[in-house]
Amino acid sequence: MLHTAASAALLILGYVTVWFVIGMLRRRNDVADIAWGSGFVVLCVFFFFMQPFSAIAMIVYALIVLWGLRLSLHIARRSSGKPEDFRYRQWREAWGKWFVLRSYLQVYVLQGCFMLLIATPILIAAEAASNRIQAVTIAGIALWVIGFLFEAVGDYQLSIFVKNKRNKGDIMQTGLWRYTRHPNYFGEVLLWWGIFLIVLPLEYGLWGIISPLTITFLLLKVSGIPMLEAKYGDNPQFQAYKKRTSAFFPWRPEGE
Repeated sequence: MLHTAASAALLILGYVTVWFVIGMLRRRNDVADIAWGSGFVVLCVFFFFMQPFSAIAMIVYALIVLWGLRLSLHIARRSSGKPEDFRYRQWREAWGKWFVLRSYLQVYVLQGCFMLLIATPILIAAEAASNRIQAVTIAGIALWVIGFLFEAVGDYQLSIFVKNKRNKGDIMQTGLWRYTRHPNYFGEVLLWWGIFLIVLPLEYGLWGIISPLTITFLLLKVSGIPMLEAKYGDNPQFQAYKKRTSAFFPWRPEGE
């Protein structure tokens, strides 16, 4: 397991370094968002060729590759032709002469560290030689499907809303966004809990809980909901939406 983790760590370090160079050349660090999902794809492909075949590993690889490719392509399309994301612009201005070093360490290397933690189920599946499909495996796949649909449909609904010029300056409040302010984040968290359930019966499977706990913490407390909602702190339409709509778990709007 340690050898597998070390191989993953070295691969991730090389991967994020390449994206750091791309970010510097393009003068926009938000390429790190594109690199996020595809980084997990690279890990899955690497272990697919380097480790022995097993049914559980193939399931984990397939689900994560599907998630990672969709997410990276979605973010690439969303950012195409637009200026650098506001979060990265703020850091660019705040870091001054230390911008290059802090970008490498606090954007790319830090992202690589989180990637390694969240990829724990990939490492567990790569080590396993199990072809046994259990009830918890099916439950995990079902949870992943629900989460994936929440994320993909939420992203699609928001992209259609944003493309409509009549909605400029308005807050998305329909579709899945009527029941949760962040259906895409809810979906992402849910699908990683599903991945954890799939690897749970395997050797070292309990360690896989590091993955969903990490992504849940990041999205709820660090780089997801807090940073995004701070952007709309003085927007009265958003404040009204916030008051009646669940932040994370889908629920009936207050007052209905």
